[in-house]
This record gives sequence, C-alpha cells and structure tokens, in this order.
Amino acid sequence: MSEQMKPGTIGWVDLTVDDAPVLRDFYARVAGWNPQPVPMGEYDDFNMTLPETGTPVAGICHRRGPNQDVPPVWMIYIIVADLEAALNEVEAAGGKVVKRPAAPGPGSMALIQDPSGVFSMLYQPS
Repeated sequence: MSEQMKPGTIGWVDLTVDDAPVLRDFYARVAGWNPQPVPMGEYDDFNMTLPETGTPVAGICHRRGPNQDVPPVWMIYIIVADLEAALNEVEAAGGKVVKRPAAPGPGSMALIQDPSGVFSMLYQPS
C-alpha cells in the first residue's frame, strides 16, 4: 500500500461546485495548476496537475451525478482500513453519516459530518 493510501492519511482533496470550469480556470491562474479533463459522461470534471510533472494534486468537480449531494467545499478524503467500522465510529462519536456508499467495501467512500458540522469523505481503498 502506498504511503498516500495508508489508513489515517489524506488520500485526496477536491472541490465540488456548480460551475467547475470557472473554478478550474481560477485555480489554474492562481496556483499555476494545469487542468486535465476527467470524462463523467455528459460533462468533464478536472484533475488539477503540477505543470512540471503532470502529477495530480487536486480535483475540481461539478455538483451533479455522483457529487450532487456534496456541499461546495474543499473536501478531504481520509483513508480508512474498514469503511463500515469507521462509519459506526462516526455515529458513536456524535458525527453524522450524510451519504453511505451504495455497496460498502474496498474502493468505496462515504460523506460524513463531524460533531462541529465539518464535512469530509472517508475512503476505503481497493
């Protein structure tokens, strides 16, 4: 398992908004990132990459399709070893499971809200 996908680490960050191209262009100018389209069927989301290496550093996504229930925030994806166990802990610790995965298991994620109201994703890698 890569260090990036080790449980307890931040595996990814993305921004989900109503008008992804506007924010794609904004962060391309401000941060110097290069956008790479990620086909989503009828539209593209974007991986934002470092110009020197092409390494993806963040995503900018439309609030539709699989992201329609995601609030417009920079969302971190926290890696967990067992998503179902982590979701049980979210609720036991006073948090809220906002959106459960369609089929929990490897390669799935869930949207949670901590007791202070902050959103994040929990992700169990394949």
